[in-house]
Amino acid sequence: MTQFRPRPKVEPFHAIGISRLAHELKVQGRSIIHMEFGQPSTGAPQPAIARAHAVLDADPMGYWESVPLKQALAARYRAEYGVEVAPHRIIPTFGASGALVLAFTALFRPGDRVALARPGYPAYRNTLTAMHLEPVEIPCGPESRYQITAAHIEALNPAPAGVIVASPANPTGTMLTADELAAIAEVCRRRGIRLISDEIYHGLCYAHAPATALAFSDDVIVVNSFSKYFSMAGWRLGWLVVPESEAEAVSTISGNMFLTPPSLAQHAALAALGADDELRGHLEVYRANRALLLERLPAMGIGRIAPPDGAFYVYADIGHLTNDSLDFCRRLVRETGVALAPGIDFDPVEGQRFLRFSFAVSTPEVEEALRRLDAWLPR
Repeated sequence: MTQFRPRPKVEPFHAIGISRLAHELKVQGRSIIHMEFGQPSTGAPQPAIARAHAVLDADPMGYWESVPLKQALAARYRAEYGVEVAPHRIIPTFGASGALVLAFTALFRPGDRVALARPGYPAYRNTLTAMHLEPVEIPCGPESRYQITAAHIEALNPAPAGVIVASPANPTGTMLTADELAAIAEVCRRRGIRLISDEIYHGLCYAHAPATALAFSDDVIVVNSFSKYFSMAGWRLGWLVVPESEAEAVSTISGNMFLTPPSLAQHAALAALGADDELRGHLEVYRANRALLLERLPAMGIGRIAPPDGAFYVYADIGHLTNDSLDFCRRLVRETGVALAPGIDFDPVEGQRFLRFSFAVSTPEVEEALRRLDAWLPR
């Protein structure tokens, strides 16, 4: 019998299971509040929708990569961060997920070690594993605001092939300061480590303005997307910013793996770039929701919370209530209709005692979720 090489074991994304259960309950007539996924409950901005309608009526939409979109993104980097990015360094992708797959393919070889923070977005770990790369998870707690630091990277021996940072981060919402991000870029440059900066939550910040890794090095790889700030998760459009020396090679790999991202999404995204007034309105809703959670959760006994500087998450320690966050979330959604993400998704070691609340929903939904949670929690 032929012996096949065993495939890597990729862990499930448990929040998907919670969401599936929540939808089953909704079909049964239950009232469900979806706070398990990191996606805005709002739709695409109105200019994007209007542009999509117009394109559907007039454009057959074949394979296409929008040069005007790349030019507009380059202009946005100049206006928002004061950095110059040549448009050909911007590679449109199938969401940030496609951007990660493309970056890992272009930068690393099977067996390479890539460091990342724990807790962190589970798809980093799981995608690396699926691609025969080795995730090196660095435990990050309150002492570093749940963020990987330059000191963490300096201490790694041997040096990994790559490092992933995220600011604001998922699931914690914490941010790196500009000084710390600069220090990370410097230690990666000195040690020959490829730095990937996930900046998907830029635009959703409450404590201070975010810094881009592009301000500190031309050799970093930046991941971003229209899914979060632009409220276009289902349109599946993201982008990479890559070094000048690798732009042609990464573009070639992208064309072979994916051809082009969806044409309709690219047309709509170009219009969305002009919708900041509408999108800032979403941010103010998130700001109000964040304030509600930070006020009400401690009053319920859930007070150990990672500082949510940005994104739309609260990552809370519930170790006094359970040591099985997945079972807790299943019981919570069955008994109250409130769907949350278990910490085990984001931290396979300590996550059994954590929950993630996504507050990218309406303020009345947050208020109702808190009412149900308060009535359900043991006293």
